Amino acid sequence: MAAHKISRREFLRWGGVSLTAAALAACAPPTAVPPTAATPTSAAKEEAAPAAKEVTISFMGWGGPEEDQGIRAGIEKFQQENPGIKVTWLHTPENYTEKLLANVAAGTPPDTAFIGSDIFQTFARDGMLLDITDMLKNDPVLGAPDYFIQPQEEQRCTRNGRWYGIGSCWVAPHIYYNADIFEEAGIEPPSNDPDEAWDWDYFLEVARQLTVDANGKHPGEDGFDLEKVEQWGIHWPTWWIPLHAAIQSNEGQWIDPETQLLALDRPEATEALQRIADLMLVHHVMPQSTVFQELGMSNTQMLENRKLAMAVDGSWALAWMHKIQATLGTAVLPKMKRPATDLQAHLHSILAATKEPEASWKWLRFLSSQWYQAQFCRIGLWLPSQTALMTEEGLKSWITPDVHPPGYELIVTEYVPRFGHVLYMPPGWARADAVITPALDAIWIGEKTAEEALKPAVADANAILQEEAAKG
Repeated sequence: MAAHKISRREFLRWGGVSLTAAALAACAPPTAVPPTAATPTSAAKEEAAPAAKEVTISFMGWGGPEEDQGIRAGIEKFQQENPGIKVTWLHTPENYTEKLLANVAAGTPPDTAFIGSDIFQTFARDGMLLDITDMLKNDPVLGAPDYFIQPQEEQRCTRNGRWYGIGSCWVAPHIYYNADIFEEAGIEPPSNDPDEAWDWDYFLEVARQLTVDANGKHPGEDGFDLEKVEQWGIHWPTWWIPLHAAIQSNEGQWIDPETQLLALDRPEATEALQRIADLMLVHHVMPQSTVFQELGMSNTQMLENRKLAMAVDGSWALAWMHKIQATLGTAVLPKMKRPATDLQAHLHSILAATKEPEASWKWLRFLSSQWYQAQFCRIGLWLPSQTALMTEEGLKSWITPDVHPPGYELIVTEYVPRFGHVLYMPPGWARADAVITPALDAIWIGEKTAEEALKPAVADANAILQEEAAKG
C-alpha cells in the first residue's frame, strides 16, 4: 500500500463528523445470514434456480498511480475468474475518510473498502464493518493457521476476538540512503540486518559527519553555518508511524496494550521523541520542514540531489525511491535500546450495509491471494503479510533486482517479523489526536520539551479515550 497519511485537517474534520443515527442505520447489516465457505446443499441444488444474475459490488480506496493500476489489474483478473461478479472501483486519493463517511451518512456506502489503521477500531466498534470471522475460519486457505504472519495479523484485524477485515500487506519505516555519498565519505553504510543495527550514538555521529555546510564544516565545528547547509545527514518524519518506531526502539509504547490509553507521557516515550527533536534543534543534522519548502523538494528528490544522505520513510516509498539517479541503499532503523519498527497497512473490509455479502467476501478473499499481494510487492509498494511469500521460493516470486536493493530480503524475513510492532489506534483516536498533534508540534519547534508538552496533553487525550471506551 501507499500508507494513507491522514492529514491533521482531515482528522479534525472527521472528529467533527458525528456518526449519526442515519449513518449507523445505513450501516446496519443485512438480515441475510452471512455466507460460509460451505458448498450449497443438494436440496438447494435440486431447486429450480433462476438464471444467474450478475452482481455488482463497489470497492473504495486511495492510492497513487502504481496502486491504482494494480487494483484495476486485480479487478480484471477477478472478474475473469468470477464471471457473475462485477467490481466498481471508487478511486479516492484525497480526503478519503471524509468522503467515505459522507457516503455512509448518505446511505450509499461502498460494499468493500480500504480501512485505515487509525480508524479501523472505531469503525468496528460502531458497527460499520461486517463480522467476517466465520467466513475466514471456514475458508480452507485463508483460515489455515500459518497463512498469515502471526500473531500480528490477528492483532490488527480483530476486535473482541472477532475479525472485521484482513490486512492488505505490511509496511514498515526503514532507512533509505544515497550510497554514493557514503562511498565518497568513506563510511560503511547501515545494514538491512537488524542484528547489525547501529546504536543511536554511532548513528548520530555518522549523521553529523554527513551534514555539511557551504564551507565544508560539520555541526559542532567552529564556524558551522546552520543557515547554509548543503547536505543534511538524516531526515526522520515527525508523524505517528515513524515516531512509533522510535518509541518502540526505546522500549516505550504509543498506546498501552492493556489499558488502550496513551502512554506517550512515560519516560521511554518522551525520551525517544526528544531524541528525534534534538536531531533538528540540538545536533543540527536534520532539516526543519521549512527547508523542504525552501528547496521545493521531497525527501526523495533531496536524496537524489545530494541534499540528504539518509531518509527514514515507509517501505512503500521504495516504489518511487528506486527510480532516483543515484545508488540507493536501504537499512534498518538505528536502535535506542533495541531494534524496532512500526507495522502498518490498511485493511480490506466489507461494509456492514452491503446487500451482497457473498460476492463481497469472494472479492475480499481475492484481495488476500498471493497473486494480488505479490504484484504490489514486486514494485516495492508492499511487504508481504503472507508466510508463503517469505520463503526462499516465495521471495523469488517478487523480489525484483531493479527495485529492491541488495540484502532487502532481510527487511522482510528478519526485521518485520522479529522487530515489527503493530499500532492500530483505539476508538475515538481522531478526537484524541486533535489534542496530541498540537503538543507534538510544540516539541518540534522547541517551544516545549517532550515531557513538558505531553504530560498535560496525554491526560486530556486519555480522558477522551476513556469516554469513547465507555461507548462499548
